[in-house]
Amino acid sequence: RPQDLGALIYAAVCREHFEPATACHVAAEVGVREDAAVHDVSNACLGVLNGIVDVANRIELGQIRAGMVVSCESAREIVDTMIERMLRERDMAVFRTALATLTGGSAAAAVVLTDGSFGSGRQTRLVGGVTMADPRHHELCRWGLEPQPGPRRAESGELTYRQLMHTDSVAVLEHGVALGKRCWDAFLEELGWSGVDRTVCHQVGAAHRETILQLLGLAQERDFVAYDYLGNTGTVALPLAAALAAEREFLHPGHRVGLLGIGSGLNCMMLGVEW
Repeated sequence: RPQDLGALIYAAVCREHFEPATACHVAAEVGVREDAAVHDVSNACLGVLNGIVDVANRIELGQIRAGMVVSCESAREIVDTMIERMLRERDMAVFRTALATLTGGSAAAAVVLTDGSFGSGRQTRLVGGVTMADPRHHELCRWGLEPQPGPRRAESGELTYRQLMHTDSVAVLEHGVALGKRCWDAFLEELGWSGVDRTVCHQVGAAHRETILQLLGLAQERDFVAYDYLGNTGTVALPLAAALAAEREFLHPGHRVGLLGIGSGLNCMMLGVEW
């Protein structure tokens, strides 16, 4: 019930305004109570995982009994913008950095976490996790407004800005999987696990998936895939894939499941769940 939520976090890359927090709009529609924590979290494609940890920590501290993380991503605007740029500039360098953008998809998700006191049925348990960062590579994948080269606007002297999406896919793959390997080793040590029964990764594409699974020594048949028909839906990709995996009975009771996220920054977060 809305009145049971002690926290509501909006965690998408896409948002309505710089302020107020988009979470406020969601909270107003949901009808959360006055003393609930309501705010946004932003961390590229890891936003929902960060939100999950935020809510889980509040529950562990005894501050709240339940909280919800929501996210909504739309690829239409940035894909249309990138296509217009490619048609306008017709340059292979632009095309190379645009490819990742064209794999984007649109989706939404909501994740509810509780202290386990709301029902007696079987419950999935968040065991723990690890996060790592390599911010030296923060410029490899960027989306936002950047000043356009050239003269300032004559009437005001202001710079002209345009929306830009730039991804060096080769470098993101190289440095991202290296960070992922370090995070994976720390993840197993932190949770005291020797391995996992299933994995659900951030849904980027075949090359990234095959490379990271091979590096981590994980079997492809134990990893759930959704990017081939949903595309890369940003922060929604991993929780949506996990929900589909459960719906299709890919995840079974008792499974140790690794939720493996790697995002721009570069940041990596891995969460362990007992299904």
